[in-house]
Amino acid sequence: MSPRELVVLGTASQVPTRTRNHNGYLLRWDDEGFLFDPGDGAQRQMLLAGVPARDITRICLTHFHGDHCLGVPGIVQRLSLDRAAHPVHAHYPASGAHFFERLRHASSFYDTLDLRELPVTGPGPIASGPFGVLEARRLDHSLETYGYRLVEPDGRRLLPDRLAARGIRGRAVRDLTPEQLAEVSAHRPGQRFAFVMDTRLCDGVFELADGADLLVIESTYLHVDERLATEHGHLTAAQAARVAAECGVRKLVLTHFSQRYSDMSLFHAEAAEVFSGEVVVAADLDRVPVPKRRTTNT
Repeated sequence: MSPRELVVLGTASQVPTRTRNHNGYLLRWDDEGFLFDPGDGAQRQMLLAGVPARDITRICLTHFHGDHCLGVPGIVQRLSLDRAAHPVHAHYPASGAHFFERLRHASSFYDTLDLRELPVTGPGPIASGPFGVLEARRLDHSLETYGYRLVEPDGRRLLPDRLAARGIRGRAVRDLTPEQLAEVSAHRPGQRFAFVMDTRLCDGVFELADGADLLVIESTYLHVDERLATEHGHLTAAQAARVAAECGVRKLVLTHFSQRYSDMSLFHAEAAEVFSGEVVVAADLDRVPVPKRRTTNT
């Protein structure tokens, strides 16, 4: 089972820079690999990050602006070239199905991939499995855009001291009744991940971020350029931090930066004035661990 972590493939917005590639984010979540918004160059960034294409099990697109989807052809063709043995599910706004079709077949290649398209038609749960539930929420941008949220169900964690006190060891744990399990374990809150790109502040942003252990959110602009952010359908670092503060987020990851900025410490400083939790200003090829689980005593 892989560690839960975010691999940052790119952090630029519409225009890449010498140090920032177009978007791309791979969430390693146990045996799943969620690839969010692969922009141009995502395949090469995966190579530099040491992430094989076969780790991808789902592709999630928020919308069809180029910096969020132009990496799809290369990713799909690489998965075919590597003969990925598992199906790959693709989630994207249903209104952009014609764009996905063009990206999926952008050039001639020997197609061996079992790619299963699951267009998003509205807010709510869109997939489930051992990883939990994947949900979508509508955002406020210049074309149909959805953010994503991964919710793991709550569970139980075994308490070694209570097991030892009752002489329970090894396979005997499997035979515990629900009542016995409750006596030797504690509530284990499920983890939550949220991904928010290209949006003004709206209800969907707060719904996605609610209680997130790790929130990846665009902060295209600084507060001084808030007018531009509103006009172009984006957020500032201060607004992203406000979302994190109000929603009880544990770790905030800022990304999708305008090419107009070169001093990235300004983003951290602006967010830290509003949000007291951990702030990460993402850089290309960063690896950001999902915070350790919350624990309870009951």
